Amino acid sequence: MSALNLDDFSDLIERPDSGVRRDAEDRRERLAVAPGTLGRLDELGEWLAAAQGAVPVVPVQRPKVVLFAGDHGVADLDVSAGAAGSAHRLVRATLDGASPVAVLARRLGVPVRIVDAGLDCDPALLPEEVVRHRVRRGSGRIDIEDALSVQEAETAVRLGMAIADEEADSGTDLVVLGDLSVGGTTVAATLVAALCGTDASVVTGRGGARIDDLAWMRKCAAVRDSLRRARPVLGDQLELLAAVGGADFAAMTGFLLQCAVRRTPVILDGVVSAACALVAQRAAFRAPDWWLAGHASGEPAQEKALDRMALNPLLDQGVTVGEGTGALLALPLVQAAAALAAELPVREAPAEEAGDVGADSADVPAGTDGTGTED
Repeated sequence: MSALNLDDFSDLIERPDSGVRRDAEDRRERLAVAPGTLGRLDELGEWLAAAQGAVPVVPVQRPKVVLFAGDHGVADLDVSAGAAGSAHRLVRATLDGASPVAVLARRLGVPVRIVDAGLDCDPALLPEEVVRHRVRRGSGRIDIEDALSVQEAETAVRLGMAIADEEADSGTDLVVLGDLSVGGTTVAATLVAALCGTDASVVTGRGGARIDDLAWMRKCAAVRDSLRRARPVLGDQLELLAAVGGADFAAMTGFLLQCAVRRTPVILDGVVSAACALVAQRAAFRAPDWWLAGHASGEPAQEKALDRMALNPLLDQGVTVGEGTGALLALPLVQAAAALAAELPVREAPAEEAGDVGADSADVPAGTDGTGTED
């Protein structure tokens, strides 16, 4: 297996077809519903048409929720509402249909796939199809040690690439991407701060379950200390993921990059997927053209990352639970945009535009109604 260089993705990823997008825009101008009256749904329909390379756009028929799971050693510092090493409980709740994303997925008829990249639990606690991809058990405490070895980071990135290929080959036409992690928002804040050149306090939020002030101060300190370890390796995305990322982060980064290669659109969820997207953008500047920001999670690091990638969230409903929930809420909006773009009728052209009025019409005497009878 040759060494992996994430910069190689820059040559592999093309932007969605701009010519098709112009065709979609032209078609939108001719729809029976006046341009502009559908707001951002018009933009979504045109984006999806360009991603598919098809006008009119093809309805989204086989979406999939893909969740990468992992535990992070930094959670030992009590920076999360969840106990360190407890991400497997989030996985179990989703498998049992008892989590918000599971309820929504069931209601929307969308399958959910969970990939254990780095959970810190006995593999026997979860089904084989979930744990069989695990890169390592948990990730290191990034404020004092590397999350992964560089080889483990490469293995995780390749895992994400393989999952993206499997989904594309199976016919998945849109991915809702999320995470199941404990300590993940601290890691995400570190990556965003490092890549955007900001201080820890600017990007450190309170997590999905809203930690108290003391926990927030511990979290800021952890991000600050982790930043010192991140800055020396900013020039190499793989080393950055090894130093202050995690197996789930590396896998999600590989997944996002390979989805862009395979022309598979992705809806991002919260701060974790946004941080991975920012790392991926660093490797391939065209990659964000294949992604949508599903919602605003309220995490300052997510806002910073999305602003850097020029991605505008589709929804802002105050959803902080994570786990792909906010992104899945945005899926019906994308499906609605596709349906409207595909199924609204094109208005009939006026007679003059259609060529039904010939040269004789120019000879009608002024002051008549065109029938030869004066007003």
